[in-house]
Amino acid sequence: MTASGDGAEDHGAPPVHERAAEVPPAKAAERTTSAARGPAVIVALIVATIVGLSLWYLVQPQPLVIQGEAAATRIDIAARVEGRVGRRPVSRGENVAAEQLLVEIDNPQLLTKFKEMEAALGVAKAELARVEVGTRAEVVAQRKAAVDSAHADLVLAQKIYDRIKELASHGNATLQRLDEATNSLLVSQRASDQARLSYEEAVAGHTREERDVARANVEKARASLETIRAQVDELEVKAPIGGQVYQIGAEVGEYVAPGAPLLSLVDLGDVWLRFDLREDLVAQLKVGDRFEMRAPALGDRKIVAEIRVIATKGEYAGWRATRATGDFDLRTFEVRAYPATPVPELRPGMSVYAQAPAGRR
Repeated sequence: MTASGDGAEDHGAPPVHERAAEVPPAKAAERTTSAARGPAVIVALIVATIVGLSLWYLVQPQPLVIQGEAAATRIDIAARVEGRVGRRPVSRGENVAAEQLLVEIDNPQLLTKFKEMEAALGVAKAELARVEVGTRAEVVAQRKAAVDSAHADLVLAQKIYDRIKELASHGNATLQRLDEATNSLLVSQRASDQARLSYEEAVAGHTREERDVARANVEKARASLETIRAQVDELEVKAPIGGQVYQIGAEVGEYVAPGAPLLSLVDLGDVWLRFDLREDLVAQLKVGDRFEMRAPALGDRKIVAEIRVIATKGEYAGWRATRATGDFDLRTFEVRAYPATPVPELRPGMSVYAQAPAGRR
């Protein structure tokens, strides 16, 4: 009875593992809340860290990056004489040497005038030689014969005058004949004097003043010829320096006037880096300072450059005084920096950037 009763009691009770699984409701709710709060705390810490780092980054002063560009000496070549472009043996982007032919201009009228001036110089030289040689012997002899002839006419006129005067004194000749004889005698005297002076001129030769005039005419003709020669030389336009053809301003067959642009050259041996900076940044710079920059076109290659020029930019409007209140008007300065070591790959127009030498924004 007792055994059966115990067995019945055992069958009516729940198993041991079921009794262990039973947990109070309060503890179960607390455990669930703790498990859900853990990820939220982690997320809150991450967000707080990100916000803190962002605020720290924003309050930190950022470096001021300035941008510039490479530039080079540019020579614009213009026509100095008019004409048509006959030949242009160079093309854009071609490297040329000093004194190399760039453009040839056709002007037939100018060439004809040059030949005319050459002939005028020859005439002036011949005239000077004639003056310096003196009077020819044949001319002197001719003048001497003229003197003798005039003297003979004078002697004859004198005899006729004497006879008429004698006859008129006795009333055998009229006063009219005496006047005619007197006039003929005066004419013969003047002719004799003229022949004698002409002979003396031939013997003496040209005066110093005449030789000076002849020399001046030669110099004048030579100067005119040199002027035309200079214009003829300008028909062939040559490169003043070695460089690269940058732009073409006139095509073959095009008519150009003096001053018309023909082409432009750039000197790749004189390349610099140009920056336009506010004066508050320029205040901390001086000629001779060096700083580093990078060229994106060269794969961010580092370039060390030295400042050689600091100059103010031109004003494109009327000058305004700085304001009494608020911000001040800041002018812009051009800073030229030259690479410390040559960079052959650097070309005009390439961009460069660097941290402002002033340091911070």
